[in-house]
Amino acid sequence: MSFSAAKWRDRFPLLAAHPGLHYLDNAATGQLCEAAFDAVTHHDLTHRANVLRGTYRLAEQADAAYENARQQVATYLNAANAEEVVFTAGTTAAINLVAHAFGEGLGAGDEVMLSLAEHHSNFVPWQMLRARRGVVLRILPLAPDGRLDLARLEEHLTPRCKLVAVTHASNVTGAVTELVPIVSAAHAVGARVLVDGAQAVQHGPVDVQALGVDLYAFSGHKAFGPTGVGVLWGKAEALEQLPPFLGGGGMIGRVTPGETTFAMPPRRFEAGTPPIAQAVGLGAALDWLQAQPWADMHAHTARLAQRLLEELAVLPGLTFLGPRDLRNRLPIVSFNLDGLHPHDVCQVLDRHGVAVRGGHHCAQPLMDFFGVAGAVRASLAPYNSEADIDALLAGLKDAMRKLG
Repeated sequence: MSFSAAKWRDRFPLLAAHPGLHYLDNAATGQLCEAAFDAVTHHDLTHRANVLRGTYRLAEQADAAYENARQQVATYLNAANAEEVVFTAGTTAAINLVAHAFGEGLGAGDEVMLSLAEHHSNFVPWQMLRARRGVVLRILPLAPDGRLDLARLEEHLTPRCKLVAVTHASNVTGAVTELVPIVSAAHAVGARVLVDGAQAVQHGPVDVQALGVDLYAFSGHKAFGPTGVGVLWGKAEALEQLPPFLGGGGMIGRVTPGETTFAMPPRRFEAGTPPIAQAVGLGAALDWLQAQPWADMHAHTARLAQRLLEELAVLPGLTFLGPRDLRNRLPIVSFNLDGLHPHDVCQVLDRHGVAVRGGHHCAQPLMDFFGVAGAVRASLAPYNSEADIDALLAGLKDAMRKLG
């Protein structure tokens, strides 16, 4: 299958309807693909009903659509089976689920290791757990280019560590984490590994079995699916050891005035009415993505990212956050222009039809590491083109003239 960025762009309704939009904020949210849009619309028009225990045809069709979505997610992740897939409201909800459920078994002195590159969603829940349970947070430092400093891994990973929670790829620098040595070291001391995959899944299928991790979280809206839905994948034996996080309908075995027993995973973690239509849309998006020519698409976005890095490097007063090359890195480029506030730069770019994001990107510890309050971030997807890079560069030069 050959790849055309223009044809791919046409599969995204919003982009097809706005040919003058240069959308470069894909690390924050990807656009909704046609496959997901059609799946959600079809679901709501033909078999919208609540799931579980409905004995009429419409409800049974909704059950089948919801479980089919679970299987589609499992296939995209190469999970051992669909029962390892838990639907959540997003990455944040998935990580909070683990922080509460896994955290219930931790006490004072137990350790959780994070990295300095984490999104707030993988920082704040563990700080809250520290306040509740007295756990110790160990922070893996960074190399000068913002990558995790794995040379210091053993220094910070002790036998008291129960969980290592790290990002698969930074939402600021695009640096991809080398998970194999982390997983090996964590398992050697008996610790589980949770990976924040929010920035990774939109760049191609993920093989959780090959990665060897125990738990993996991501959001639908970053993978060209609907908002309001995400996934926590976990090895079956890891999920079975976790208590439920929320209580209510759908996650029980038997309720009496005296006690409640709980369903097996994944139902144990899906209290109440789940995001049914959103899950159906996510499953359709991932099913469509599974079939895409990813080698060609990666080559396309790498060419765009390389050009962007080279042409930004010659702008006076520009500084990068993160690696300057594309080695083991996603097409996410963050930078600052000397003396210009990121928000002001983004507003000028918007007048050129360029959508990028400016600020701390929910990664203030990482910003502190780089000694800045925020940055401008351009993040690419396969539907981006040379025209998007042209518009971004022209807009930046205009910002430098007007704001400098």
